[in-house]
Amino acid sequence: MTQTREAVPLAAEPGAVRRRLPHLAWFVAAVTFVTIIGAAAFRSLPGLLIDPLHEEFGWSRGTIGGAVSVNLALYGLTAPFAAALMDRFGIRRVVAAALTVIAVGSGLTVWMTAAWQLMLCWGLLVGLGSGSMALSFAATVTNRWFTERRGLVSGILTAASASGQLIFLPVLSRLVESHGWRPAAVTVALAALAVVPLVWLLLRDHPADTGQMPYGATEFVPKPAPVRGAARRAVTVLWSAARTGPFWLLAGTFAICGASTNGLVQTHFVPAAHDHGLPVTTAASLLAVIGVFDVVGTIASGWFTDRFDSRRLLAVYYALRGVSLLFLPMLLAPSVRPPMVFFIVFYGLDWVATVPPTLALCRERFGDDSAIVFGWVLASHQVGAALVAYLGGVARDVFGSYDMVWYASGALCSVAALMALVIRRRPAGTATVAVPA
Repeated sequence: MTQTREAVPLAAEPGAVRRRLPHLAWFVAAVTFVTIIGAAAFRSLPGLLIDPLHEEFGWSRGTIGGAVSVNLALYGLTAPFAAALMDRFGIRRVVAAALTVIAVGSGLTVWMTAAWQLMLCWGLLVGLGSGSMALSFAATVTNRWFTERRGLVSGILTAASASGQLIFLPVLSRLVESHGWRPAAVTVALAALAVVPLVWLLLRDHPADTGQMPYGATEFVPKPAPVRGAARRAVTVLWSAARTGPFWLLAGTFAICGASTNGLVQTHFVPAAHDHGLPVTTAASLLAVIGVFDVVGTIASGWFTDRFDSRRLLAVYYALRGVSLLFLPMLLAPSVRPPMVFFIVFYGLDWVATVPPTLALCRERFGDDSAIVFGWVLASHQVGAALVAYLGGVARDVFGSYDMVWYASGALCSVAALMALVIRRRPAGTATVAVPA
């Protein structure tokens, strides 16, 4: 009898230990975070390539900006199809293949001698690979593994890209300045390849693969069958969503978001600061500091999204960003002064803070198809970024400065703030838009 009574607490002890461990969803989110950091190297390099490629090959900034714009456009246009492919083949296979394509495209650039090769390697290959690693990847992981804290998790995963920028920008800028742009391109390729084993060994496609429920769920969610016809499904979801007003408002605001961040600041801030006499390494370090505060701002935005109206959050974010861009031309100088430091901090907090509330509105309006819908919204983000990446280079060639581009982007941000306020919320109890597989 004594042995029987003692066996009960001893047998229950492992279960108690398991209950105290974090939910597996947090480990999957951690692997996703590290994966996005490792892939962020390719996001850090375009702005550092403009001047070296212009000096070595004599290509105009408009031509180089055109290759960057192809990259940015494909980054967005690939995202909805990648989200559908993840439903067909699984997250792990799609992400591992995307990282390999990025490594191949970046590695081949070291042998290029013509502008069309830049378009092919950096524009097409890296664009396709990076598009499959876009924010729809984070959205798919969040939707599958979490039913609670989705805003916070989406903010953390979005911040991973900024963390990667923080890590790689100073390193790549020093490589470009000391050894040229080719070692920097090789570093990007190696960083992408280094993450492939991590993804293949540790990432899991669905909670059901491990016999667990999503975080915060009250019942077991079976793994859905693979969805065939990924391309057809992505287009069908777009066709359904495009018949609603909120989709176009979300796409329009996110296009302006991309134009004012990836297309403008990430691509043209370093050469614009260099035009005013600021060393390239210093300008790249300032861009990396934006990444520091971007982490804080994006995680905080995710926390706010779980508690406040996403439309009002977007309006505030876009309005503040527009004001900061209007002041930037007056702050550029040969040395870093306190007003520039204030801009870097202020802009960094707002950099991609728009992602968690935009993703939350997509989830609210479009339900199970929200990851694919968000992929199409992200496509508009990258189209806006691509246009400004190209037009910014053209403006610099024509006018000799970037001032007009800063002012135009600031004005566009004010338009985005107004658009965010008129997005209609889905009435409680109504069905979300869903497209049968």
